[in-house]
Amino acid sequence: MRKIALFAFAAAAVLAVALVTPHANAQSEAAMPAVGQTAPGFTLPSQSGVNVSLRSFRGKYVVLYFYPKDMTPGCTIEAHNFQRDLPEYEKRNSVILGVSEDTPDSHQQFCTKEGLTFRLLADTRHNVAQAYGSLGDYNGAPIANRNTFLIDPKGKIVKVWTKVNPSVHSTEVLAMVDSVRPPQAQDKPAVKPE
Repeated sequence: MRKIALFAFAAAAVLAVALVTPHANAQSEAAMPAVGQTAPGFTLPSQSGVNVSLRSFRGKYVVLYFYPKDMTPGCTIEAHNFQRDLPEYEKRNSVILGVSEDTPDSHQQFCTKEGLTFRLLADTRHNVAQAYGSLGDYNGAPIANRNTFLIDPKGKIVKVWTKVNPSVHSTEVLAMVDSVRPPQAQDKPAVKPE
């Protein structure tokens, strides 16, 4: 009788795990927000340890880029190119926010080593990468997939890039900012008096 009870218990446990596991996997694979949707809000620590919230950048364009790991070749190239173009982004009322699953200390070391002055945010609990459908896996470790979201001054997503090429990505993003940004007074040619 004990063997039958143990067998029934084991079968029930296996069935419960089988029923729960697909649901858990479905939840961990959040859908990527689409163009036109409001960007999911967040607050994360930066390389300096100061919490940064997306809502604090209302009124600006936000380049929110996810990258796998500090101090790796592709991530370094991508960060250098964003740093190179930072003055052009600033002229266009834009900020750059990099997000990975690394710690604030790792971000600080990366910024110091590579001369980065824009904010890198630490998503150590993986919530923001998941909310943006950008949480990946590398040999069992959670990493951010290389995706970028351009968010307009009202907080709406205006462009999404997936699996970006780090070598040319900043140039692509800057061109998109130019295409979606309304012309500013300083962009218009001066009218000569007659």
